Amino acid sequence: MNKLLTILFTIISLHSQAQEKISWETLNDVSFTRKYYEEVDAYLFYPQFGHSVKELEGKEVYIKGHMLVMDRKENIYILSKNPYSSCYFCGSAGPETIIELHLKPGHARIKNDEVITIKGILKLNKDDIYHCNYILKNAEVFEE
Repeated sequence: MNKLLTILFTIISLHSQAQEKISWETLNDVSFTRKYYEEVDAYLFYPQFGHSVKELEGKEVYIKGHMLVMDRKENIYILSKNPYSSCYFCGSAGPETIIELHLKPGHARIKNDEVITIKGILKLNKDDIYHCNYILKNAEVFEE
């Protein structure tokens, strides 16, 4: 019985350590330069991720923010540091204040501007201009 309890405790503690809580300040460890992209004939922000952000790539993280429902049918959601009225798209913040979410199928309906904690695998995106710089893959609601 003691061995079973020890194994169970070890599994539970490993699972809780596997997820790392991050903050919007953590994601602020990035700088941007302007880079010309011929395919869209425009200068766009090109990210240079800092060391602390690079260390998180590929890890399961969770973060609290405002849900922005971009297209429910196409399953396009963004988590934002700010509510919709002052998010990056409205010019009040930078690209480091939003995270593209790839939500797992069958997720519960989430309202626009709902404050929610999301967990997922962090992917850093430097080169695909059609996606955000921060992406959470296999994302789902996280109960703290």
